[in-house]
Amino acid sequence: MKVCLAAGMGFGLSLSRKNIGSRIFTLTLIHTICILTSACVSEYIEPEADTPEQSYSVGGKNGDYSIPPDQEAASSVSELTEKATAFSTDHIKHGYAYSLPELIDIGQRLNPATRVAWEQARQAAAAVGMVEATFLPVITANIIAGQQRVVTPVPKLTGGTDHVGTTINGVVPNIALQWLIFDFGERQAWRTAAEQNAHAANINFNGSHQVLIYNISRAYYQYGATKNNLAIAQQTLANSRRLMDVANTRYKNGVGTSIETAQAKQLVAQSRFRLVQAEDALRDAYHDLIGSVGLPATTNIKISDESARRLPRPRALPTEELVKAALAQRPDVLASYAAIKASEANVRATDAAFMPKVYLGAMASANSGSIQTGNLPGLGLQNTSTGILVGATVPIYDGGLRTNQRRQAEAGVRAAEAAHEQTRSAAIREIVIASDTLRSALASYSAANELVEAAGVTYDASFDAFKNGVVPITDVIAADSGLLDAKQAKAEAHAASLIAASTLAFSLGNMTSRNSPQTAIR
Repeated sequence: MKVCLAAGMGFGLSLSRKNIGSRIFTLTLIHTICILTSACVSEYIEPEADTPEQSYSVGGKNGDYSIPPDQEAASSVSELTEKATAFSTDHIKHGYAYSLPELIDIGQRLNPATRVAWEQARQAAAAVGMVEATFLPVITANIIAGQQRVVTPVPKLTGGTDHVGTTINGVVPNIALQWLIFDFGERQAWRTAAEQNAHAANINFNGSHQVLIYNISRAYYQYGATKNNLAIAQQTLANSRRLMDVANTRYKNGVGTSIETAQAKQLVAQSRFRLVQAEDALRDAYHDLIGSVGLPATTNIKISDESARRLPRPRALPTEELVKAALAQRPDVLASYAAIKASEANVRATDAAFMPKVYLGAMASANSGSIQTGNLPGLGLQNTSTGILVGATVPIYDGGLRTNQRRQAEAGVRAAEAAHEQTRSAAIREIVIASDTLRSALASYSAANELVEAAGVTYDASFDAFKNGVVPITDVIAADSGLLDAKQAKAEAHAASLIAASTLAFSLGNMTSRNSPQTAIR
């Protein structure tokens, strides 16, 4: 229940007591119709799912899938899918090796995530325009037309009853103006909240681009690592076959044993198995890469080789100035701060709801009608009316609605402040961890590089010694396994260093299209 106190002054067309009674009856009738209508449409609708733990069954709650699917909807989805696939593959150059910046450019143009964030930013901007529209008057044009026929029994002088029909026709067009003049800053507070939400949406749009660039970079470097592993597996298979040839030659010359040839064949089989695994890992990494770009799974493109990319320099722990600069440009931190400002504006808006509101109203209408009674000549009616009203409304009692709204808004401010602090703490932790990870990855790469050199020398020496019958074949097999592990460790450390550099750039908020993942952190 709401009780309001309203006061106003104005001038307009005066009403007679009879007209006032008719208006009261009409308003009462309209109010009754509204109540009955709302009672009809406010029936609670049960959700399709039976419980929160069960997903919605397309075939119905009883699992009946006999209902034929909507063919029109299915064809529409198929048509949209074909258009999206064509749009994604029209600009692909077949036979051309795409580099990381080129894949990022394709992803920014084709990935649906950027379009979703862009449309959300447009929705937030439209919300600002909707709030600003409340500062302007609302002008509406209305027209009411109708006919009423009344049949009145009239007694005859000669006896009996006659009936006289009266027909009334009328058309009432009017123009009405409604304008909220003053509300103690409530609309301004709502506009501030909408502007902050729009600002956060724009920041999140930039953040979606940074996330996209980071995901593409990480998948790209991981694909490069698996490609290097495939090359290592191919070289290992070639070395195993060469060792098997030496073992067979030694056996034919009578200086080798059948055990050595069997062990050499086993090594070749193991190398083939590793090659198959490397090929499967490369296909998985390829699909992850094109999926992060936003290309269809059936797309077939070439990826440039970045195995010789120079690694970034190791850096010390981030300084306080670097952390402050990162927090000042990270999208998640800026968006959480905008959420605080929007929540504070909501509190101001709820405070203003306790204050009076001053409004202006105006109306201009014309009445054109006619009345016809029996066989008498018709009588035309025409008049015009205008009116201007300035009033004030003061809410007195609303059952605690505004009080609870203010409590809700204050709780929203506290929650936004806590979320902002949580985001800041998480951002600082991510920066420190990313810096440590980069230093560890670079140290691992340096150690793996030395290990590859030492393992290569060991393998060459053991192979020549076995060829000359100095050492058994098991020494060569052990050296081959050590060389394989060392090369894979080097390739993985190289990719881990590049990914760690990208992670640090992303945590610092420097992952933009104008900066590569490496140059962004130097």
